[in-house]
Amino acid sequence: MANIHIDKDAFVRRLKSLYSTWNKPSDDDALAKADVIIVANGQDEEVVYSKTTSIQSWLFGYELADTLMVLCEKYLYMLASKKKIDFLKQVDGGKENEGGLPSIRLLVRDKADKDKANFTKILEAIKKSKKGKMLGEFQKDKFPGEFMDAWRSALKGGNFEKVDVSSSLAVIMAPKEESELRLIQKACSATCDVFSKYLKEQIMEVIDADKKVKHSKLADGVEQALKNKKFLPAGIDVSQLDMCYPAIIQSGGKYSLKFSTVSSDDNLHFGTIICSMGLRYKSYCSNIVRTIMVDPNDKMKECYELLLEVEEEILKTLTHGAKLGSVFEAAVKIVKTKQSSLLDKMTKTIGFAMGLEFREGALLITSMSDVVAKKGMTFNVNVGFSDLANKESKDAAGKTYALFIGDTVLVNEDSPASVLTNSKKRWKHVGIFLKDEDEVEEEDNEEEEKEAAPEMLGRGRRNAVLENRTRTRGRHGNAGEGNAELENRTRPDATTEEKRLKHQKELAHRLNEEARERLRGIQTGGDGKKLRKSNVSYKSISHLPNETEVRELKLFVDKKYETIILPIFGLPTPFHISTVKNISQSVEGDYTYLRVNFFHPGSALGRNEGNLFPQPDATFLKEITYRSSNTKEPGEISAPSSNLNTAFRLIKEVQKKFKTREMEEKEKEGIVKQDALVVNPNRGNPKLKDLYIRPNIVSKRISGTLEAHTNGFRFTSVRGDKVDVLYNNIKHAFFMPCDGEMIILLHFHLKHAILFGKKKHIDVQFYTEVGEITTDLGKHQHMHDRDDLRAEQAEREMRQKLKSAFKNFCEKVESLTKNQVEFDTPFRELGFYGAPYRSTVMLQPTSGCLVNLTEWPPFVISLEELELVHFERVSFAIKNFDIVFVFKDYGKKVAMVNSVQIQVLDNVKEWLNSCDLRYTEGVQSLNWTKIMKTIVDDPEGFFDNGGWSFLDPESDNEQEEESDEEDDEFNPSDEFEGSEEESSEDYSEESDWEEEEEDSDEEEELDSSEESGKDWDELEEEARKADMERDQYGEEEEPRDKRKQGKHKSSGSSKPSSSAKHKSPHKSPHKSSHKSPHKSGHSSKDRGRDRDSPKKRKHSGGDGGRDKKRKK
Repeated sequence: MANIHIDKDAFVRRLKSLYSTWNKPSDDDALAKADVIIVANGQDEEVVYSKTTSIQSWLFGYELADTLMVLCEKYLYMLASKKKIDFLKQVDGGKENEGGLPSIRLLVRDKADKDKANFTKILEAIKKSKKGKMLGEFQKDKFPGEFMDAWRSALKGGNFEKVDVSSSLAVIMAPKEESELRLIQKACSATCDVFSKYLKEQIMEVIDADKKVKHSKLADGVEQALKNKKFLPAGIDVSQLDMCYPAIIQSGGKYSLKFSTVSSDDNLHFGTIICSMGLRYKSYCSNIVRTIMVDPNDKMKECYELLLEVEEEILKTLTHGAKLGSVFEAAVKIVKTKQSSLLDKMTKTIGFAMGLEFREGALLITSMSDVVAKKGMTFNVNVGFSDLANKESKDAAGKTYALFIGDTVLVNEDSPASVLTNSKKRWKHVGIFLKDEDEVEEEDNEEEEKEAAPEMLGRGRRNAVLENRTRTRGRHGNAGEGNAELENRTRPDATTEEKRLKHQKELAHRLNEEARERLRGIQTGGDGKKLRKSNVSYKSISHLPNETEVRELKLFVDKKYETIILPIFGLPTPFHISTVKNISQSVEGDYTYLRVNFFHPGSALGRNEGNLFPQPDATFLKEITYRSSNTKEPGEISAPSSNLNTAFRLIKEVQKKFKTREMEEKEKEGIVKQDALVVNPNRGNPKLKDLYIRPNIVSKRISGTLEAHTNGFRFTSVRGDKVDVLYNNIKHAFFMPCDGEMIILLHFHLKHAILFGKKKHIDVQFYTEVGEITTDLGKHQHMHDRDDLRAEQAEREMRQKLKSAFKNFCEKVESLTKNQVEFDTPFRELGFYGAPYRSTVMLQPTSGCLVNLTEWPPFVISLEELELVHFERVSFAIKNFDIVFVFKDYGKKVAMVNSVQIQVLDNVKEWLNSCDLRYTEGVQSLNWTKIMKTIVDDPEGFFDNGGWSFLDPESDNEQEEESDEEDDEFNPSDEFEGSEEESSEDYSEESDWEEEEEDSDEEEELDSSEESGKDWDELEEEARKADMERDQYGEEEEPRDKRKQGKHKSSGSSKPSSSAKHKSPHKSPHKSSHKSPHKSGHSSKDRGRDRDSPKKRKHSGGDGGRDKKRKK
């Protein structure tokens, strides 16, 4: 047990809570009678839930068999084996009765005298505790074993009275701390996943295939599913997961709405199916109950909807300070009002508290309960109706049915209880409708022409399991291809794009409302410009140094006060070193010149730099020059210019020292003071060796060791540098394995920047290399070289070893921190390439971020901080587009990723849509600096004018459609077209080359590498093929006007689709969608004419001559 740790802080908090309640109990509390509290645990592996093991887990985090714990008024005695006592020494602070805590006395068991001496000590302490007569114990806990028998026999001789304190301690333990709630949430998440991914799927598969499967077999399968990680959420330790009770599956008219029921050996009936299951994670329980109905009628739907209303009312009433009895009465009132006939059929208990024990008998939601709910309590709310009649059922087993739903919920202070088991339970999610073969055949015949891919409509659609879809089943029990139709064939499903657009419209409306509420009442509070720090050298003239140089009106540098004293008009005048911009020294002939330049309004080239001065209207000294002779007069020790030389040297030294200190202070601005790292001296701490840190502590990278301590990580380099990263300062923690990468790393994105290497950093990374990053290309290699094969094998083994070491480290840290720090791994298969900085890197999504961690500087975008995502330069003619990330904090500069391939646009949209993030797109690049400044200056006006809807291209598309319709209505005559065609062709031949030369300078500035088209040979080959196809299919017989219209449509000049709302002072680097390597001969005016008059459109790129030959 040496490597097992006790959370001492939690132990102290919880023991204080227990003793404070015990010392000041209410009059009707059993604790008021108890003089001592005895917690005696024996050995009985069959006992799953007991108050004894619960209080041990609550205090220590572990169950301790054959351990006696006696809580006296001033002492806490613990009697156990030597190993357990060594483990319990972690909580022995050695301080007597500090802060209301008892002094801890640890006693090691002595098997020689069967602990008689130890029992005598404990009995003497019991008699001295308060009155020393009444023993508080847990009457239901009767553990067997030699140790427990000896203890009970020792108590018999003391003539003690006993009182049951189980209920009192249950109330004390019921409100959960944050660490406990995180474990319960993980248990709930695992319960929901196993239910939806396994149990629900199994039941649907049985129904689709019309199989005969026993209830008990389905229940046994649930327990086996816990060993398969594909049914569990990420980050769950499978070894810590267990069933709260065997899963209960009921159907076929035999229902018992209790959790002590056992699944029968009867076959599953395709009627009303009740599923109950719950998982424990690290001893904390969760539970879920769902009812699935096959072919339900309207009466069953009505009863089920009422049941959902009852549960909603329970959640609304179950708040901090509410009596559990009043919660029950609120549920009864709803049933009385809606359907009073169901009142007798409702369950008598509609919930109970749960935590370390599945069912806490002292905290039941019944009509008789007077216990008050408190914030942080977790309840299993379960309500149902039993013995309901279904007269429309065709078989006897379906004549009687029951409805039962249940969830794990958390009590809040002022709001309704939060549901922790978020598995869908609405009517449309639990109703399954079966159809006969004849109906399916009719529908198949009607939609046979509409179905493009009928082979995809088999039984494999696992995502439509419990949706409101029509299911079919053959009359004869066949499980053929047509018998298990999972889709609702009566209505074609909306495409993915339509669903995405619908969801985006909902997000757009919600986005503006939430942003308006968030920004409401926020004042700008001035421009926020910083003033130059006012440095006062001396508060009064009496503080001037009494030095010889000052009295003799020479230049003097006061290092202590960082001041230079200059003689001006016969007076020594001090200037702080911060007012000096620069100094210069020169020698001209027999004289030395020293020139001093000062900071003043206008001295800097930056905008608004005048505001840096507290009094910009004051009189400033711009510069001053001193001259001194280099000639040494007789009797002088040194030349007069030596004073200027000394002043020049000292001013440089003081100025350098001042600037260094000022830069360090600037780096420290905004640094939040961190807690001190609590170093755990235990050698068993999670540790990784031979890691490098980024950014480097010094200019040269150095390796070191990363170790996890009580409240944070410490990286210690080989030369002794230390970098501490506290757990409570970690916003996101990432573990990136070496799959497809040359490094394996741990990355921490922090809430507040930390300072090391004289700079502040918000991202800290620890990594090691797994292979040769550089390869010697001059080395002659053979495919089957044994050395190379051995090297590759060694690299694969090293990769696997490092991957396993890093993974174990992450799991240990998560366990040590009680999941306060959870490592997220990027999804490489969803990654795409882009350029967030200068180079193109692979960006990979995680569960809550978009990251690139392998290159430095790293790119980390937290999705919860994003307001919306905008795609720029989205056009089919351009191979790349840009992504702009707008943050909820409008004062923060937007983040941008450039040069993302257009092929991944749909994947990125789907990912953002699945994350409930609003996205927009446009063809132009916007000036986001001006846009964000406009929003920050007047947020109310921005949202009054539609908010972020200005990025929607819908209104622009409508205008383009209208203009297209006007163009289509204009049909010039053949004669006009013929004459215009000849002139346009001549014009294209003669003038295109001249305009190319004029526009070449402008076009060279564009990023044409992305838009480079086909060369002349390829274009000629395409034209030849097009002529052959036209000859083959007789297209030459078509009217000339249609042929010309086709030519106009294939013209290189595309109609601009940008809108007025996307105007920006920055020109888009991609204006043309022309694919030819030759420049377009159109100027902006010509393009404008082409848009207004379709008859004047011409081919660009010198294609006019070729078109003329083609027509001939």
